[in-house]
Amino acid sequence: MRLLHAATLAMTLITGSAQAATELDLFFPVPVQGKLANEMQRLIEQFDATHPDIHVTAVYTGSYDDTNLKTRAAIQAGRPPGAVIMSANFVREYAINGDAIPLDSIIANGAETKGQTPAQFMDRFWPALRINAMEQGHVYGVPFHNSTPLMYYSVDAFKDAGLDPEHPPATWQEWVDALRKLNRPGRWGVMFPGTYDYLGWIVSGLAMANGGEYYNPGYGGEVYYTAPSTVGAVTLIDKMIHTWKVMPEGVSDANAVTTAFFQGRTATMLLSTGSLSFVRDNMKTPYKVAFLPRQLVNAAPIGGASLIIPRGNSPERQAAAWTLVNWLTSPEIAGGWSRFTGYFAPRIAAYDMPEMKTYLAEHPDAKVALDQLAYARGWFATYNVVGVRKAMEDGVQAVLSGKATPEAAMAQAQKEAEALLRPYVEQTALKLPN
Repeated sequence: MRLLHAATLAMTLITGSAQAATELDLFFPVPVQGKLANEMQRLIEQFDATHPDIHVTAVYTGSYDDTNLKTRAAIQAGRPPGAVIMSANFVREYAINGDAIPLDSIIANGAETKGQTPAQFMDRFWPALRINAMEQGHVYGVPFHNSTPLMYYSVDAFKDAGLDPEHPPATWQEWVDALRKLNRPGRWGVMFPGTYDYLGWIVSGLAMANGGEYYNPGYGGEVYYTAPSTVGAVTLIDKMIHTWKVMPEGVSDANAVTTAFFQGRTATMLLSTGSLSFVRDNMKTPYKVAFLPRQLVNAAPIGGASLIIPRGNSPERQAAAWTLVNWLTSPEIAGGWSRFTGYFAPRIAAYDMPEMKTYLAEHPDAKVALDQLAYARGWFATYNVVGVRKAMEDGVQAVLSGKATPEAAMAQAQKEAEALLRPYVEQTALKLPN
């Protein structure tokens, strides 16, 4: 009997072990306002219910920068998360440092993607998203939710200033002319966040609209902070504050900006498409959105996040993570997440679904974000990306506060950035064959 009982117990343990779900944790940030954390928890519960062989724990990790720090710490500690919703502009550095696995072989052997090349797999997604998902021809990130900066504007403020809300300013000259008319005692013409990450993103968009880039999209060791296009963009901001006085001095965060917009204390604001649902739910008077105004060309930086699988996971966890990644980026889930948040869905096929067609018809503000995709470019991505980005943002914040000229601020930012990039430059561009 004892032998039979022991055999039965052994079989039970073996069977139970074979049936045990693969445990994963998903690190996810909430970089914009709204109820995204609750919705992510709901999605993961839905995934778990339909995938009994995998159990996912959704772990809220703060901002994009916070998520980056916590992911690196977990990797270094030997306890990496199964997957991470990572700021898209961090993917290049994770690839450079070997902290994210290339997904090519998983794509080639996955059930839904079997036999596909990296390029074929990326054909699922909008073309502008590919530069921040791939490095040297290899896929390291799978686009999850994405954005571009938009100009939000109050219909009532436009009418009050004698402007046509159906024809928002499209060029910098039209924008400045409109802001001067919109500016009134108790109401600024424009506001936008001046905090880390958000500020760099918006300035990059203005530099692009001024005809340039402020980093090398093909190489992780170059930035162009002293280029005329970048200095010109920062000069525009400086004049908005200190010459035309259509924007408050100092650094405002996203909450201050949206609160001012809701209360009628700013007529326009530059903010992410990812805030569309939040604005829609909280703005009590009519508003519209428009492209980021251009100087020389229509342009906007891609924002948002991609899914990565960090190094250090077992093959079983990698396979489970890939199942989760494919589910989260499916047209159905990506479309639903887009409708809930305001981010545009990275999967092109999501917009073929009846629900998305109805949504765009009912919410033309979301259609503007999608239309701007035709002019979108990759998001700032370098080696040592946070430090390099903050060097520029520190300079612009000094300009916002009236403590530095655009030229001096960007010269200092370029110097600091080059020092931070130097190790990578010496390992790559300056390393010549024997």
